[in-house]
Amino acid sequence: MRVHTGLEKLIAGEVPELRGRRAGLIANPTAVDHELRHAIDLIAAARPVELVALFGPEHGLRGDAQDMIGVDASRDARTGLPVHSLYGHDETSLTPTPAMLEGLDVVIYDVQDVGSRYYTFVWTMVLAMRAAARAGKAFVVLDRPNPIGGAVVEGGAIAPGYESFVGLCSVPNRHGLTAGEIARWRAAEERLDLELHVVTMDGWTRAMHFEDTGLPWVMPSPNMPTVDTAMVYPGQCLIEGTELSEARGTTRPFELSGAPHVDGEALADALAGEGLRGVRARPCVFTPMFHKHARQACGGVQLHVTDRATFRPYLTSIALLRAIRAQDPARFAWRTRAYEFVDRIPAIDLLCGSPAIREGLDAGASLGDLAATWAEGEHAFRQARAAWLVYR
Repeated sequence: MRVHTGLEKLIAGEVPELRGRRAGLIANPTAVDHELRHAIDLIAAARPVELVALFGPEHGLRGDAQDMIGVDASRDARTGLPVHSLYGHDETSLTPTPAMLEGLDVVIYDVQDVGSRYYTFVWTMVLAMRAAARAGKAFVVLDRPNPIGGAVVEGGAIAPGYESFVGLCSVPNRHGLTAGEIARWRAAEERLDLELHVVTMDGWTRAMHFEDTGLPWVMPSPNMPTVDTAMVYPGQCLIEGTELSEARGTTRPFELSGAPHVDGEALADALAGEGLRGVRARPCVFTPMFHKHARQACGGVQLHVTDRATFRPYLTSIALLRAIRAQDPARFAWRTRAYEFVDRIPAIDLLCGSPAIREGLDAGASLGDLAATWAEGEHAFRQARAAWLVYR
């Protein structure tokens, strides 16, 4: 038995209240059924709604743009429909404008998330929900699996003032929710005056690995090639807040990390001494073809997840940062350039939700003391999220 997504249920005619409405679709290459047919083509053929506009999140409708690269509006070559970019060249571009929504009755969201709050797609969804509420448009979420499971929560809250496009609302770094559950949560919390439909999946359970769903994996973005990448991403995205390489420009981004000055053997030994569960760090050398340290040999490690059930990606990557910083403090550096349209707050603070991790690492705090900084927020969210869970 495989999982049936919200898209497949829409095409099967299981949402009759939408029939005949003029719709805009937020999508990217992941909006496919189990036979890899794209939502645009399926909707055009089955006509559960009248598709009149398309919207692309970060990386674009066709998913080819690299991270933090603005995408311009265009027209879809296959269908002739207008394509509105929801990731342009400034922060205002992240929200649909009234002009984009004019002539629509409903906005449909169908994008595969990866289960980490840094991944911007669900925040595109929330901004679009707010815009739809203001414009009096209905909103539909075609739900898909959380590919790293829905049982485990890891990470802390976002402190007031540290919200950004890598954490628009306070939620742990690994939230264990689906897009549909996030939509229900935000609609209720923000009291949105919104006709919201979450077209739920059939057959998905919270303990499932993505491979259990029977669905094909399509890259949600250029540097999310596999489910293995998604598994480490709730921790390894923190590398973006440093001048280390997260191995963009290689075939295993985020699983690999390091820099030209890093001693991979010593790093692997340090991580082995931390007693981290469900993972092994293999010393290696890699050469990114673009991005940070392009065409330079970088020492570092590859994270090999040996037990997804016990692996804690956020804790593991905090331990990795701590070990690399301790190895050569003079050459370890936090990113100071603008990050996701924010230039007044260090990127690592946006990713962690507060300055606590950065300040703790700079002060030489133990891994246990660092973990204590997010324990309360993690526990509180684990309790609070029960109200919004669709899949039990």
